[in-house]
Amino acid sequence: MSKQLGKHFIRVALKLKQPLGRKYQELIVAFTVAACILLLRSMGILQSLELAGLDQFFRFRHNEPSDDRITIVAIDEAALHRAGSWPIPDSIIAQLLQKIRNHQPRAVGLDIYRDLVVNPGHEELAKTYHSMPNLVGIQLLTNNPNTRVLPPLNLSPNQAGFNNILYDIDGKVRRNLLYLHLNNQRYESFALKLALLYLKKEGIKPKKAPNNSDYLKLGKAIFTRFQGNDGGYVRTDDKGYQILANFPKPECEKPHQEFCSYRTVSMSDVLDDKVPISWIRDRIVLIGSTAPSLQDFVFIPYSNTMLKAAQPVAGIELQAYFISELISSALTGRPLLKVWPKFCENLGILACAYIGSAIICRSKSFRKSFPRLFLGLLILIIISYLAFLAGWWLPVIPGLLSFSCVSGWMIFRIAYMQEELKRSREFLHQVINSIPDPIFVKNEQHKWIVLNDAYCKFIGYPDNVLLDKSYYEFFPKHEADIFHQQDQLVFFTQKAQENEEEFTDAAGKTHLIATKRSLHKDAAGNIFLVGVIRDITQRKLIEEELKRTAAELFRSNTELKLKEDNLRYLAYHDPLTGLSNRKFFAEQLYESLNWAENNNLLLGLLFIDLDGFKQVNDTLGHDMGDRLLVIVAQRLSNCLRGSDTVSRLGGDEFTVILRAIPNVQVAARVATKILASITEPIVLAGYTTKISASIGISIYPVNSQDSESLIKQADAAMYRAKHLGKNRYELA
Repeated sequence: MSKQLGKHFIRVALKLKQPLGRKYQELIVAFTVAACILLLRSMGILQSLELAGLDQFFRFRHNEPSDDRITIVAIDEAALHRAGSWPIPDSIIAQLLQKIRNHQPRAVGLDIYRDLVVNPGHEELAKTYHSMPNLVGIQLLTNNPNTRVLPPLNLSPNQAGFNNILYDIDGKVRRNLLYLHLNNQRYESFALKLALLYLKKEGIKPKKAPNNSDYLKLGKAIFTRFQGNDGGYVRTDDKGYQILANFPKPECEKPHQEFCSYRTVSMSDVLDDKVPISWIRDRIVLIGSTAPSLQDFVFIPYSNTMLKAAQPVAGIELQAYFISELISSALTGRPLLKVWPKFCENLGILACAYIGSAIICRSKSFRKSFPRLFLGLLILIIISYLAFLAGWWLPVIPGLLSFSCVSGWMIFRIAYMQEELKRSREFLHQVINSIPDPIFVKNEQHKWIVLNDAYCKFIGYPDNVLLDKSYYEFFPKHEADIFHQQDQLVFFTQKAQENEEEFTDAAGKTHLIATKRSLHKDAAGNIFLVGVIRDITQRKLIEEELKRTAAELFRSNTELKLKEDNLRYLAYHDPLTGLSNRKFFAEQLYESLNWAENNNLLLGLLFIDLDGFKQVNDTLGHDMGDRLLVIVAQRLSNCLRGSDTVSRLGGDEFTVILRAIPNVQVAARVATKILASITEPIVLAGYTTKISASIGISIYPVNSQDSESLIKQADAAMYRAKHLGKNRYELA
């Protein structure tokens, strides 16, 4: 099981090694390009491009149903001609407001400055102001009193909203300023005041967002506050409470009209009662200039068209866009324009660069790279556009630049590598074709790219059949698997490897080959695997024959050694009990005495003779006597240490060599233990037999220093024990 897991791990590692190395290179290129793009972005060089890209998304967006909640009363050139002067007299403004008031609008916005008296009719205008609590005028807020424009005279300060406009570096308006603090006082914008008046009837009031108390919540919408570096902006003035304006795109009333706005009627038509009441009742009515001579125009994302010059919108139309966005977001949850955190944007740009690097690098073909490049760019644009429709402004321009730059670099690199590959193949073919050994060259996809004539002859196929093919198309699967695994091992370790393999040629003949594989790299970084083959079939047959001969010799030697060991065992052991015999006892005693002398230790020798053994033989027979001797031998062995030696000298005589004993008492205790063990009852042929033993003990060097004397003294002590009553031990 563990071997199978190990092999599986190696196969997985071999498969991952090359992709990981390639991804590592791709990541370095992607990171480098992305870092350069991010540096340019942080310097503001890409800001205009990103804003222009955002404008394109606005123009591509489908038209939305026209917002019937807003009606614009335009002060056009005809209205100016009718008034006779600019500013328009207060009497005409009062008459216009009264006409509108009579039709009961929900809110009225007067987007013209009226901070001066323009007689005749000023008193009448002041009375009209007081009779219209839903009227909102405008003012211009600045820190410089000389450039500030005050609210309309006689209009309550709570009914005035500022109309300060935020311009981007290209002169367009893309942000909506909702609140502004000046001299510790908070002011609301003209658009916000009108939107709040409209939403008040819907039961919607401004609140703090639950997740961030600094953000405004209106109905279903939370207005994220703009920061100076949001999206494609770089160090932009973010004073007050700004939001990115997600401009609505009203549907056109006239077909084939490129640029559409909100329902607009002329001031003259209102004064002449030519406007349907339904266009005013319960609506937001905005009064402002659209006359070209007054130059109250701004540019928004919809201003530019594909074939025509930029088309500005009137200031009153800009306020209509702002109001419509605020109301739609609060009532229906229409998406507001949001941006990713900077970290996520940077990560997305890096991801675009890596994707460009990866898809081009994997094409491995100059011709296939361009369709992949264009397809990748198209997918990035579509994803960014779909995100825009959902209310997200993604860094599409930096992403496209990262993708394009990395892809272009990779395409150039692929072209260079293919040219170098062509040169390398030609050079390798010239070199290896002069070598008699079979040689093949493969690429990282395990396909043959160069073969010499010797290889083609050896395998049995011409080179035009083999080139750009793999092992699996010509060899049995089990052979191809081994070849593939060995190739991968070289790619994985990047070290030369030599391996012996089986090889079946085109004729079906199997060869044994030794293949040496190594890696080579050209100037462009193309990696080749070069393999050199030697046919070792005959050599292997000879080696196998030698192995069989060696195995036969080994078997014969083993049998001889077993016989020798058996003979030695028989020479030194008692065949009945398995204990060492007299010869082995003599050799062991001699060696033990030398060892005790060299180490200055005591040695004990016990002579044991069984009491009553002859009676067992006579009464139960010799077979039972032999069985009794086997049992006694086992009991003696169980009483001793592993370093001690018990032997049978013959008949019922046994000896014990006690090595390295600390004192004489140890030998006496061993003798006592032996006596107790032997005297335990023994059952033989259904009869319980009980015997004893007489033991004589001699101690080296206390009693003697040579083996013969020790044996005689132990033997004499044993006989003394018998004469003194048996079943006992005696010391020499």
